[in-house]
Amino acid sequence: MNARLVSLDGGPAIDLVKEMTLIGRNEDADFRINHKSVSKLHCLLVKADGIVLVRDLGSTNGTRVNGQRVRRAALLPNDHIAFANFRYRLKVGDDLDEEASELLPEPVASEAVDDPQDTPPPEPSPPQHPAQPPLRRNTLPDVYPENSEKS
Repeated sequence: MNARLVSLDGGPAIDLVKEMTLIGRNEDADFRINHKSVSKLHCLLVKADGIVLVRDLGSTNGTRVNGQRVRRAALLPNDHIAFANFRYRLKVGDDLDEEASELLPEPVASEAVDDPQDTPPPEPSPPQHPAQPPLRRNTLPDVYPENSEKS
């Protein structure tokens, strides 16, 4: 599964190449965010079965999914995640292909062919994959209660 966290603040994207990715300020982190608001070992991202799981590692400024501070959560495509004040959107699989195709230059139109015998046969369509059931969110997310946050 290909997954990428695209920065909403204009920063670099985080490609989730490994099954587990450690985010933090520490030099040993897989993706290092060198800012004082990010903890040394901030959170862990795990790719599994078409979703990305996030586990906050006791960070001071927290990890948020779609605006909600979480200890752990499952991310679905296009969910927002924030490490302290660094905001990202999750892109998975086909979303990455669409994003890459937007960056490619437009194809150049070829000259018209008068003779139909010179026209190459159409390419076969790619094989169809069986439809997968939609992913469902965990009905009991592990979030911080609303009244426990400091204002």
